[in-house]
Amino acid sequence: MQRIRLRYTKRGRLRFTSHRDFQRAFERALRRSAVPMAYSAGFTPHPKVSYANAAPTGVASEAEYLEIGLAALRDPEELRAQLDESLPAGLDVIDAVEVRTPNFVERLEASEWQLRLDGVAPEEAARAVAVFLAEERVEVERLTKNGVRVFDARGAVAAFDVASPQVDGGTDTAAGTDHDVRTGRPCAILRLVVRHATPAVRPDDVLSGLRATADLAPPVPAEVTRLAQGPLDEETGTVTDPLALDRAAAPAGSDPAAGPRATASA
Repeated sequence: MQRIRLRYTKRGRLRFTSHRDFQRAFERALRRSAVPMAYSAGFTPHPKVSYANAAPTGVASEAEYLEIGLAALRDPEELRAQLDESLPAGLDVIDAVEVRTPNFVERLEASEWQLRLDGVAPEEAARAVAVFLAEERVEVERLTKNGVRVFDARGAVAAFDVASPQVDGGTDTAAGTDHDVRTGRPCAILRLVVRHATPAVRPDDVLSGLRATADLAPPVPAEVTRLAQGPLDEETGTVTDPLALDRAAAPAGSDPAAGPRATASA
């Protein structure tokens, strides 16, 4: 069985797609693309698809990952293009590599998030971030299926700062300014790197921490985008590519369609 790891996105209005909705859309894309899927054994066989650390509903992402098992060899790039064409715009398959290393999920040590705070001046956001980082512990509450849970939002934060204004579809801020070009209101863009720990700390937990420690409460809900997830460089506070090891392990000049080979299990 050949295994392929894929990176996909949730952009624009498709950020409101639930994980279950994406699973259904992806399985339809597999059928449309005539992908030779491998199936599990038993009375109710299922296609071999495994998902890693999906983003919450309502959160955009540039770095979602999944792995599929194939019953026949396929070229990863051709497979990526076919699946991308079969998915709606906004759910885009942007990278594919053949599995050559184990323990992929363990590589997803942290996520880098972009938090867009409309109606908040960058100076105000920078002050709040400094107050938050100065705390040794920031306790926040979250309602779970087992009731209200209290945990530390500060301990999981590896990096937190105000990002430079950008010109792209994700921020709509004018070059060299700190205002939204659509509304003319102040707009702060924060960069947040959070370690994947137990219990998991989400961007909304950190925003709750900003409200508790620095009284920062944006007038409208924050627009959250995951920019990356993967190995964490603790010295620089950056998140690196989790697919790099698979690319590095590929033999020079290898052809995925040339014939069978052994591949490492995930």
